[in-house]
Amino acid sequence: MSDFRAFCSPATAEPATITLSAAESHHLVSVNRARIGDTVVAFDGRGTEWICELTGDKKNAATLKVRFQQCLKPLPYEITLGQALPKGQFMDAIVRKATEIGAVRIVPLESDRTEVHLDGDRSERKIEKWQTAALEAAKQCGNAFVPELLPVQKAAAFMESARGYDLKLIASLQSGAKSLKTVLAAFRSANTRAPKKVLWLIGPEGDFTPAEMSLSQSAGFEPITLGPLVLRCETAATYALSVLSYELQNL
Repeated sequence: MSDFRAFCSPATAEPATITLSAAESHHLVSVNRARIGDTVVAFDGRGTEWICELTGDKKNAATLKVRFQQCLKPLPYEITLGQALPKGQFMDAIVRKATEIGAVRIVPLESDRTEVHLDGDRSERKIEKWQTAALEAAKQCGNAFVPELLPVQKAAAFMESARGYDLKLIASLQSGAKSLKTVLAAFRSANTRAPKKVLWLIGPEGDFTPAEMSLSQSAGFEPITLGPLVLRCETAATYALSVLSYELQNL
């Protein structure tokens, strides 16, 4: 894989040349110090990549000559992360890790114990910031698919409205929580196939409330244990996505 990657949105499906945005040009030329003649992989975040040569190194409008185009296949499964908003900058880290692991969608949630509340313009700015974090992570890890960042939603409403998933999971500290292996094995036994679309909810500091856990189970979520230790929410998200991705790859 080339050391240089840049996000782009070409005006045509098969461009001969690509002009990068000011932000992408600055990052490529000023930050990463790409030079004329260097190979650059431009990608649109939806699976298409253009293998290019840097032909113009303007810091606000770098130009690329397309050598060839390739379309990458997405993973054979889709993971959506519903993440209750943590304090501080931890959501940025969660978004980055989710992108590296291959989540297709991230839903920021306000739960009963969420201490961060976003309204109006502040919410929109945060979503833009997290989308940028996802894009940066995709460039760094070589992921051709940038996850979708949905608007901030109330956790209870999201639980009740979540549709179209083969499996809906929620990380749980309750004694009756099952192991991920058990739930996946039961699904495969009942459906003679592996799940293709999985939703996993991760709680905030202090976890979801008993009422929220009860609501989630009424909405069809399976409570899943992440082991005997209490994990910080950012650790829980990375751990949960990692083990789920690993298991889905091997079903």
